[in-house]
Amino acid sequence: MKSSKRPEEEIFQDLVMLCASPGYAHAIAHFCFRDNVIKYKGELKPEDAQHLYSRSRLIRTEISTLIGLMIRQPVDYTLPAPNVLRDLIKRTEQLLNELHESMTEKMFGAAFGAERAGPETKPLSAGKSLREPIFYGGESAYSFQYRDLAVRKYMQDDVWLEANKEFSISIAATIVKAILTLQNDKQAAGWSALKSVSQRDRTLLPGFTFTTDEVAKLSGVDSKAVGRALAAFSLPAEDRNTSFNALHDFNTINATPLLQVGPQEFILFQYYSLVEALYESPFYWMAADKSYAPTALDHRGRFTEAFAHRCLHKVFGTSHVYANVIIEGKKSARRGEIDVLVLFGDRAIILQAKSKRLTIESRKGNDLQIKDDFKKAVQDAYDQALDCSIALSEQGCRLLDQEGNSITLFTPLRKIYPICIVADHYPALAFQAREFLKYEKTDTVAAPLVTDVFAIDAIAEMLDSPLSLLSYLDLRARFGERLMVTHELTLLSYHLKYNLWFNSEYDLIMLEEDIGVDLDVAMAVRREGIAGQEFPKGILTRLRNTPVGRLLSELDRQSESVAIDLGLFLLSIREETIDALNEAIRNFIAYAGKASKRHDVTIAVSDASSGITIHSNSFPDAEAKQHLLAHCELRKYSQRANSWFGIAIRPNNGSIRFCVKIEHPWESDEKLEGLVQTLRQARPITEVKAELRATRKVGRNAPCPCGSGRKYKKCCLR
Repeated sequence: MKSSKRPEEEIFQDLVMLCASPGYAHAIAHFCFRDNVIKYKGELKPEDAQHLYSRSRLIRTEISTLIGLMIRQPVDYTLPAPNVLRDLIKRTEQLLNELHESMTEKMFGAAFGAERAGPETKPLSAGKSLREPIFYGGESAYSFQYRDLAVRKYMQDDVWLEANKEFSISIAATIVKAILTLQNDKQAAGWSALKSVSQRDRTLLPGFTFTTDEVAKLSGVDSKAVGRALAAFSLPAEDRNTSFNALHDFNTINATPLLQVGPQEFILFQYYSLVEALYESPFYWMAADKSYAPTALDHRGRFTEAFAHRCLHKVFGTSHVYANVIIEGKKSARRGEIDVLVLFGDRAIILQAKSKRLTIESRKGNDLQIKDDFKKAVQDAYDQALDCSIALSEQGCRLLDQEGNSITLFTPLRKIYPICIVADHYPALAFQAREFLKYEKTDTVAAPLVTDVFAIDAIAEMLDSPLSLLSYLDLRARFGERLMVTHELTLLSYHLKYNLWFNSEYDLIMLEEDIGVDLDVAMAVRREGIAGQEFPKGILTRLRNTPVGRLLSELDRQSESVAIDLGLFLLSIREETIDALNEAIRNFIAYAGKASKRHDVTIAVSDASSGITIHSNSFPDAEAKQHLLAHCELRKYSQRANSWFGIAIRPNNGSIRFCVKIEHPWESDEKLEGLVQTLRQARPITEVKAELRATRKVGRNAPCPCGSGRKYKKCCLR
């Protein structure tokens, strides 16, 4: 059946003509304010930013396309009549919607064609299929990440920048931050003033306009230095973006987003475009200097590795993180080099970094170029990580840090997590990794995490303890093949809200991008000093000031295998199970006076083929440990589980005395079969919780048994 949709090229040409309309800049200002500005009062909340994920919103690449087409001729900034402006806005939305539908049709047409080519062909791996997610995929970085990481990225290039551009990267970042503050103030004032302006004169364009002197005054930077920096990111007067003739062509407005409309007056429609240019454009300035290009490239690679090291160092600490590690095999033969290595107990993280980008030719849908870019940016990094993982698993390997000192492996590695990162925004990276990456999974080597420096930054910011980060990597490796997301931040936000655990009944889980709004707010609060909640409501808040939360804090400081396994297990189980464990521990503490009496609670987790027994008494450690091990063995057998955990806690405060783990495949055993008949039959968690609540008698004004130090009525009684 022949499609009735117009071809993409025809729609694009209609957009070209529309964007040349007099006063079209006012339509762009309308879209930028409506779809990019967040309005809130007091504290920033997720619902305040929810409209940024609306399906009717124009995304940044669409707006950049409109600006890029508008500047193909001298821009007429005359304010159109209200009805004309409304028509421009409506017609733009119609054409962009039609353009998206046309591209989507091509994507699925290419996918179905690939599917018919044979069962071995991945239907969404064709270049034509990837054009849509490459253009419409979400942004992988926050604006403040671009701004702040640019300083780290180019700090070693300051000598070149000051000699050739007459400003340093830190000065440029200060100026860019001042522009954000200036525009926020102007847009807020302009929005408030609209009510008092006649319909004929209403426009939002002044909110996107500023002068050199305004920026200099706000930033504290000399006006001449401000002028030089603004000029570096401004569209040259003679540049008419002549190479921008199709949607995926190079659009010069992305590299030079400032439009100069007077001697000292500028328009910036999208602040995000400016910070992205701050992060990316200086490299191309330096690359054009043939004598300096090799140095700039070297600095770029070092930045990626150094920043990844910094993120993981923040989580695991100095003694567990190493940079530029050499692996030597027999006879000192080099087996590989690891950019960043984390050793934590019997776990390891091997991170390999690349500075390759997705080229313009790939964005146009060139199959061979897409695969070549992916190979250089991701596949090569993964292959190196896999080779190093295999070498680490072998007997006799030797590790040397960047100073040549030996690194000791105190225990054989049970789990290795490969991570591959790129230095820049790589459109549709998660999608491409799912389609193209060839990887291996073993009992020791997990499925890889493929992402960028911005996601690693956010992961280390939100999951800033060893157990919480290892738990994310473990769950992501376990369920990753069933997950489909546009980028890593969506997955991280889901994990922070709900925990990244899925029942086996789901074969494919697709997560919408709007899940990320909670993470967006938390990151903005942490990095920009905006009033609001620093933690999304979820796994980071539900355990705060709870007995299980305090157990995890204790386990987080230990790098022994049992402690790590137990911590990861506790972080993976459901909220209802955690509630029951919290109730049990509070009950133990409430009955601390009856120290000679044994208390325990057992919970099985069928999805994990495991379970946990928490035990409390005042017996000597040796006797208590023997009893706990015997009890765990029986519980493991009765539940036909492959592993079982046991924790002995101190009855007076709920802290850990010791923990144990039994792990071996379940097998029938006549002796154990008889012994399990003496066990009390397992009951639903709801019954256990009800019993615990009934038996725990604590006065309203008594200290809370959870150990928080607050009165019971102001703590767990709620």
